[in-house]
Amino acid sequence: MKRKKTFSQEELRYLKLLAQQYPTVQAASSEIINLQAILNLPKGTEHFVSDLHGEYEAFLHILNSASGVVREKLDDLFAATVSKAERDQLATLIYYPREKLEEIRRDTPDMREWYRITFHRLIELCRLASSKYTRSKVRKAMPKEYAYILDEMLHTHYEDNDKRDYYENIISTIIDIGRASDFLVQLCELIKRLAVDHLHVVGDIFDRGPRADIILDSLLDYHSVDIQWGNHDVLWMGAATGSRTCIATVLSNSITYNNLDVIETGYGISLRPLALFADETYRNSDLSCFQPKMLEKGEQSKMDITRAARMHKAIAVIQFKLEGQTIKRNPSFHMDDRLLLDKIDFEKKTVRLPAGEYPLRDCDFPTIDPADPYRLSPEEHALMVQLKNSFLRSEKLQRHISFLYSKGGLYKCFNGNLLFHGCIPMDDKGEFLKFSFGGQELSGKALMDFCETVAREGYYAREGTPERQFGKDFLWFLWCGRNSPSFGRDHIATFERRLIADQSTWAEPKNPYYSFYNEDEVCVRILREFGLEGEHCHIVNGHVPVKTKDGESPIKAGGRLIVIDGGFCRAYQPTTGIAGYTLVYDSWGIHITAHEPFPGKETAIRDNKDILSTSMAFDRSENRIRIRETDIGHALQQTIDDLKELLAAFRRGEIKEDNADGAVVRGPIS
Repeated sequence: MKRKKTFSQEELRYLKLLAQQYPTVQAASSEIINLQAILNLPKGTEHFVSDLHGEYEAFLHILNSASGVVREKLDDLFAATVSKAERDQLATLIYYPREKLEEIRRDTPDMREWYRITFHRLIELCRLASSKYTRSKVRKAMPKEYAYILDEMLHTHYEDNDKRDYYENIISTIIDIGRASDFLVQLCELIKRLAVDHLHVVGDIFDRGPRADIILDSLLDYHSVDIQWGNHDVLWMGAATGSRTCIATVLSNSITYNNLDVIETGYGISLRPLALFADETYRNSDLSCFQPKMLEKGEQSKMDITRAARMHKAIAVIQFKLEGQTIKRNPSFHMDDRLLLDKIDFEKKTVRLPAGEYPLRDCDFPTIDPADPYRLSPEEHALMVQLKNSFLRSEKLQRHISFLYSKGGLYKCFNGNLLFHGCIPMDDKGEFLKFSFGGQELSGKALMDFCETVAREGYYAREGTPERQFGKDFLWFLWCGRNSPSFGRDHIATFERRLIADQSTWAEPKNPYYSFYNEDEVCVRILREFGLEGEHCHIVNGHVPVKTKDGESPIKAGGRLIVIDGGFCRAYQPTTGIAGYTLVYDSWGIHITAHEPFPGKETAIRDNKDILSTSMAFDRSENRIRIRETDIGHALQQTIDDLKELLAAFRRGEIKEDNADGAVVRGPIS
């Protein structure tokens, strides 16, 4: 009989390490059986969202409803037996259990009967939502205090006469001992937890909307999430590192959109030093170019608006100076044409751009020295020291940014899909654009990997090192640098939009990627660059709002690329005509959902109003997709193969079993 080849020393070393976890034939065999069973389960549901821009109420509703997944399961179960009005109420209850329960208590005379009926329906829905998962995984998702009860109810069928009394007794006891409301809330949270297995956030959590910090608080508690950094995210990441340029830009943006709640209330950063400096320096200044936008009628007094405009002008001037310093420090950014302060003629009140000379709407800048325009005044320097310390000392901000670094990156390959926020920079011929950094030319995937590495050095490298300084500057470059992969434009025209009336100067030319991404061949080439091939591979992109009202489709290149920025941000909705796209990838394929503007949480709870959504499947699988076809499945299969090798080593005596008392035999994995 031909003997199998012996293991190499390297293979044996690995197998001995594996044997510490699976010390016996029984333990290894049990795990193989468990993993093999898991491979045959349907893949979990993935949920994709993008460009949240601080719109926390709309985002939380989308998260609670899983872009219609919860409602779809409700209708599948109860369309024939429960009225639409009752299903609407049940959906709202699942989305907002505490708030809706309070309202129901006020309007329901017999709460005991209502609880009994509702528990039956919720358990049935939970049973459906849990059907994709192992019993072990479902058990781990349950709240600890109710895990045993929930496990019993999920696996006890009411139709079984012998179990009916048992089932009803559990419900009655929960009600009798006053735990009904708490149990209901926990059950609703479990349903939402099981409805989606993994969440992808394709960039831009920050900017414009009121409370990005609330969004991040919810993501911190989410069971499974990854984040692809958008240009607004890297800007805040830079601010959290102490980059003065990023701090000034964050504050300028926040004041522009009258969005200081996230700064002051969300992150506890006092803007009083900025307000005092602005009042002193710009008290009698022309403020017409620096009025905050998007103010609700009656929201602020004229004095508040005036103060905000002063603060905006003060920080905008500082921003322009610090941007100039950053550009001068980094010739590799190739942004010298954005050095504009030294192009101002203060006597003529004009500025010289590459396209010509233009009059300035405002030339009253008392802190700018024409002989050294990018130098901060002593007062501006002192102010930025205070603001920098406030950003560095904000515990909540640092916790959120640490989370963005731990769960995020510039791109992600997951289950055949390539996710990124901005673009893969290209030249006019459709080739990957080459960047020169540190004496090396980078493009495509290598560029993305380099950018992410440097962005991490800006946060993790030791303070005072060249790596830390360049990393902080690079985070600003990722925000608005020429053809940055997270920005995707030639430049950002903040200076021109603030100070030049001629709107021809406001243009921000897009990278050619946004023309080429309509072509199938280009998308296939991008996917191949990241190691993805096959007809079911896609690019999932955010960043650029889809002008749905003009007939633009979010599906590009025959379905190879999907843009899911449709306008969560209210500022974009007049342009897009809708309030965002989201994507759901379940065991039957991928479908994209278009959402109408969210009526608000209070309206949703009071009137059982969901976001009006239209869903469209565009990559439907003929057969149900199993875990074995996913990235996790491939990893599990590798583990199975390794365990089979371990079994062979045990049986051939190359590794000895450890049958000592206490040897652990693992159960099913989640």
